[in-house]
Amino acid sequence: MRIVCAPDSFKGSMSALIAAQAMRDGVRRAVPDAECVLVPMADGGEGTVAALAEALGAELFALTATDALGRPVRAEYAYVAAQRLAVIEVAAAAGLALLRRNELDLARATTFGVGAMILDALDRGARRLIIGLGGSATNDAGAGLMTALGARFLDADGVELPPGGAALAGLARVDLSGLDPRLADLEVQAACDVENALLGLRGCSAVFGPQKGATTSEVHVLDAALSRWADVVEPLVGRRVRELPSSGAAGGLGAGLAAFLGAELVGGAALVADTVGLSGRMAGADWVFTGEGTVDSLTMSGKTPWGVLEVARQAGVPVIIFAGRVAPDASALLSYGVTALVPITPDNQTLSAALSAGPQNLATAAERVARLLFT
Repeated sequence: MRIVCAPDSFKGSMSALIAAQAMRDGVRRAVPDAECVLVPMADGGEGTVAALAEALGAELFALTATDALGRPVRAEYAYVAAQRLAVIEVAAAAGLALLRRNELDLARATTFGVGAMILDALDRGARRLIIGLGGSATNDAGAGLMTALGARFLDADGVELPPGGAALAGLARVDLSGLDPRLADLEVQAACDVENALLGLRGCSAVFGPQKGATTSEVHVLDAALSRWADVVEPLVGRRVRELPSSGAAGGLGAGLAAFLGAELVGGAALVADTVGLSGRMAGADWVFTGEGTVDSLTMSGKTPWGVLEVARQAGVPVIIFAGRVAPDASALLSYGVTALVPITPDNQTLSAALSAGPQNLATAAERVARLLFT
C-alpha cells in the first residue's frame, strides 16, 4: 500500500512537514507496512519557502525587515547560489499571522518590508525571484514594496503618499527614476494562492478585506483607492493589469509585481508541485492524502488541496482531503473528484485546544480513514 502524504500547513497548528508526518503515523497505526511518501506542500503562502528550500537544496538567510505596520521583524528567505534564485514569502514580513486581531489596520498596512527582503536578495546576487503571495495583511498593490525599491508615489502636489492602501486614493503620479537598477535584470515569478482580479465584487478588497479586519465602508474605500492606482499605473507601464487572473493576490501585490517588475503570475500550488516533483512521486500510489486548516469554496481558487487534486487526477490516483474545519460549501470539491472531506477536529474541542492538538487529531483521522480503506 503506497500513500502520498502531501498536505499544506494547518495555520496556527502545524507545518506542512509535521502534517505529513502525522498522516504517516496515523496510517501506520492501521497498516504498519504501508509505504508513505511525504511531500510537504504549499501554495504561495506560509510554508512555500520551506517546501522549495528542501526541494532545491537552498540556504536560508534572515534579516531585520518590517511588518505590515512598520515594526521591526525577523524575516527569513531561501537562496540557491548556483541558480542565483531567491524564494521569498510575503507572509514573512507583511504577514497576517504577525499581527494580533486588534492590530489589523488594512488601510495603512504596507508591503515595504517585503521590498527590504528583495533588496537583501539582490545584494546576495539574486537574478531570479520566486515570491509567494499568500498570507498577507496588506492591500496596497505593492506600493510599499516598490517604495523600498526606490519608487515614489506622489499626490497632486508632488508630496509622497503615506504607507497603506487607503492613501492610494490620492495618487497622481509615480516616479520610477530612483528604482534600483538591478531590477531591470530580475526575473520574477509570483506564486499566487488565489485567482481573484484586482477590483470589484470579486476583487481583493471585497473578498479578502474583511478577513484582514476591514469594515464594509473600508472595503469600498480600499477598492476605490486600488482603482485609482490602476488608472495611474497602467498608462505609465503600458500594460493593463487590473483584470489579470491573480492580480488581486496579496491585496493587489500581484498587479503591482506584474506592472512594475514584469512578474509572471502563476498558481502557487502548481509551481510548488512542479518544483518538488509531485507528479513523479505519485507513481504507483494507491491514495493521496492532502489537507489544510480550513477547506471551503475558496480552496478551488488555487489552494494547495486543489493543486494536489489536479496532479492526482492526471495520475489517476484518488484523493482524500483532511482539514481542521470543513465548511459546508466545500462539498463542491466532491464533484471534482475528491473522494472524501475529513474534518479532524472532535466536535467538543475548543479552537485553542484543536490548534494545540492538531498533529494528534490529524494522525487519529488518518488512522480512522486507513482502517476503513485497508483493513
